[in-house]
Amino acid sequence: MHKLTEEGRNSVRQVRRDANERLKKLLKDHKISEDDEKKGLDEVQKLTDAHIKHIDDLQKKKDGELLGK
Repeated sequence: MHKLTEEGRNSVRQVRRDANERLKKLLKDHKISEDDEKKGLDEVQKLTDAHIKHIDDLQKKKDGELLGK
């Protein structure tokens, strides 16, 4: 269970890296402003945190089920 949970977290982090790289490229190509990049990076981080929390909550619930709590 813990291995699957860690794989899920790593997948979410990879999506975050990809999104951040795209935002930085848009800024470099002058397609967005620095403020828009900052807002985008903040939003990506909020979504990352929310998804990782959800994964952690699911793991805790499953651990409880498996341990009979």
